Amino acid sequence: MTAILVLHGPNLNLLGKREPSIYGSLTLDEINARLMEYAQREGLVLRTFQSNHEGALIDSLHEAMSWADGVVFNPGAYTHTSYALRDAIVASGLPVVEVHLSNVYAREEFRHRSMLAPVCIGQVAGFGWRSYLVALYALQGYLTEHPGHRHPQT
Repeated sequence: MTAILVLHGPNLNLLGKREPSIYGSLTLDEINARLMEYAQREGLVLRTFQSNHEGALIDSLHEAMSWADGVVFNPGAYTHTSYALRDAIVASGLPVVEVHLSNVYAREEFRHRSMLAPVCIGQVAGFGWRSYLVALYALQGYLTEHPGHRHPQT
């Protein structure tokens, strides 16, 4: 059975309250519930985790090495700043899809550069909560086409 970690970064615990015109009105629990419904229909094992702390996100990536086949990751603002998360993605060897609710390229200039995208297999942005769903679907297909594949060290 394919196992996937959905990892949510800082401030995503405020979804539904924080700038709904940008991030939508669904809460993180509601998004996770929709992803779990998809996973059940598809026969996927799905675990979700959210933290506002960089170290906890790194620990979660390290732990995923022992059970997950891949990761869907919304690193929030750490996207633009975290060399430590970049290193953790590489060290994990897991295929990771970077996710953003908003179209980061239509926003402030500082959001246009991702420190993580070069070590991820892909990026999905701008579709609200469905960005997670698209990323999950794409990762599922990638894992089907590349069984047992670990992302090459970069």
